[in-house]
Amino acid sequence: MSDATTTTQGPGTPPAPSSPESTEGRGSRLLREITTGNALISVLAVVLALVVSGLLIGFTDTTVQGTLGYFFSRPADFFQAFWAAVGGSYSSLFQGAIYNFRVDGFAAGIRPLTETLNYAVPLIAAGLGVAVAFRVGLFNIGARGQMLMASAAAGWVGFSFHLPLAVHLPLALAAGIAAGALWGGIVGLLKARTGAHEVILTIMLNYIAFYLLAFMLRTQGLLQAPGSANPKSPATLDTAILPDLFGARYNLNWGFVLVIVITAVVWWLINRSTLGFRFRAVGENPHAARTAGMNVKNIYLYAMLISGALAGVAGSTQVLGTLTSGFTSGIDAGIGFDAITVALLGRSRPWGVFGAGVLFGALKAGGYSMQAANGVPIDIVLVVQSLIVLFVAAPPLVRAIFRLPAPGLRPVRKASNKEAVVTK
Repeated sequence: MSDATTTTQGPGTPPAPSSPESTEGRGSRLLREITTGNALISVLAVVLALVVSGLLIGFTDTTVQGTLGYFFSRPADFFQAFWAAVGGSYSSLFQGAIYNFRVDGFAAGIRPLTETLNYAVPLIAAGLGVAVAFRVGLFNIGARGQMLMASAAAGWVGFSFHLPLAVHLPLALAAGIAAGALWGGIVGLLKARTGAHEVILTIMLNYIAFYLLAFMLRTQGLLQAPGSANPKSPATLDTAILPDLFGARYNLNWGFVLVIVITAVVWWLINRSTLGFRFRAVGENPHAARTAGMNVKNIYLYAMLISGALAGVAGSTQVLGTLTSGFTSGIDAGIGFDAITVALLGRSRPWGVFGAGVLFGALKAGGYSMQAANGVPIDIVLVVQSLIVLFVAAPPLVRAIFRLPAPGLRPVRKASNKEAVVTK
């Protein structure tokens, strides 16, 4: 027999035990697949979430439940009621998020779309921050704390100084971005210098930011409005407010243009710059990047600084564009955690995150319309978001439902008789 024979494992041979390195490698591959996988999986995850949510809407409708009592005698009543419940709810969702065709005039009908884009602004900015951390292999769930600190800094500058618009607004934005970067940089610094896990750090800093902001809102001379006993800040001065994009009739402001610019900048950073190449290299394999001469510790610090700065944009636009009459400790409104879902759905790609942010803004804007017109609980929007996370985080499940091939899997070619001959 030739020396070049290949040994095969017999049916009775126990499998080789997996080493910690191989287990860690599988976990890293799974995380990369979830955060940077095929965009088709994200689209199908949204479709599945809407289908399952439609089933929940239909079966919880009182009219549909009434037709179940005589389903076998008149099944058509059940299907008609079910279609009316689901179709009416999703029609109201569309009218509340994209275009209301029940009002007169294009200017009035398009107002829901501007509401959607207004809701999407902080989601996109914070989602980009989470996505940048994902590309480096870091799980930044501290966007909430970074937003809160940015809101405090931007709000304080916004109501404390009397400056021209050309100076005041950029200064307030810069203060918020710097505060968010500082809060994220703390995580990057501790991660780089001590090896502390970023998930634990960001969770703790979320709590610190929340209670620190609550303290400042209850303290005269810091963020509490003068002469008020309520934990609320003063109103932002007009010179620090983001101008309306299409006039006072719509709530959309120039923050939307800002996030478009930021999305383009982040795309260039990740895909065209040297720093972005290092981010991607460290995210793929930090050990190989270190062997290639990259300073992985500094990359972690830079990534968290940028991630926190982007979350700071989200907090600043809330204070300077949406909640200009004053803010409380609940100013983040869950955006910091929704940003994780936005980054996952967008596969950590800048323009994918942008689209995911617009989608979640549409769900939020249309959810109120769906509740008012059809009596569907607003919590159904949370169900849709949760189902999207579930399906995005389970690519094999989505592939199994739609019978999609696994990534990188080639069709099996039947071996010819000549190739099947084993030489001895």
